[in-house]
Amino acid sequence: MSSGKIFETVDACIDGLFASEDTVLESIRDRAREAGLPEIEVSSGQGKFLYLMARMTGAERMLEIGTLGRYSTVWMALALPDGATMTTLELDAAHAALARETFCDAGLGGMFTVIEGPALASLAQLGGLFDLVFLDTNKDDYPACLDHVVRLLRPGGVLLADNVIRKGAVMDPPDGDPMARGAADFNRLLAGHPEFESIILQ
Repeated sequence: MSSGKIFETVDACIDGLFASEDTVLESIRDRAREAGLPEIEVSSGQGKFLYLMARMTGAERMLEIGTLGRYSTVWMALALPDGATMTTLELDAAHAALARETFCDAGLGGMFTVIEGPALASLAQLGGLFDLVFLDTNKDDYPACLDHVVRLLRPGGVLLADNVIRKGAVMDPPDGDPMARGAADFNRLLAGHPEFESIILQ
C-alpha cells in the first residue's frame, strides 16, 4: 500500500472513531458540492480538532478568515456557549449568501456575522478582541493577515492557520507559486514572532 493510501485509510479510521458527522454537518458538505464549491474543506477529524480547540480555550468570541463552504465554521460553532459570537469573512458574495442561509438552517443564525469583501480590507475595519482566530484564506495574504491578527487576538488567545505546508512546497517554494511563498513567509514570521508560541502539525 502506498504512503498516500495509508494516510487516507488511517485518516478515515480516525474520522470514524472520533469525528462522525451529524446530519447538519453532512448536509453542509452536500450543499457545498451542489453549489459547485471546491472540495477543499477540512476533514471531519480536522473539524473535530477545531471544535476541541474552541472548547478548551473557552472561546466566546471567534473570528474565521475565509468562510467558503461553512463546514469548519459550524464545527467551531458547536463548541461555543450560549451568547457567544462568531465573525466570518468571505470574499465571494454568493458564498457569503450561502453561508448565511446555512447558518440559519442550522439554527445558528443569531450567532454569526458574515462580512463580505477582501479579507485584508475587512480585517482593517474590525475592532475588539477575539478569543480564537481561524486563518483559512488565500495563503499569499497570510503574512499581512498576521499583522491584523496580532491586533485582534486577546492575550492568551489562539491562532489556528490551515494549509501552511502546501504538500511540502513551503520547503522550497517554486517560482510562480504565490500560495507556497505566502505560506512559507507566514511560517517564518510566526516562528520568530515575540507574541506567539507556535508549532506546525503536518
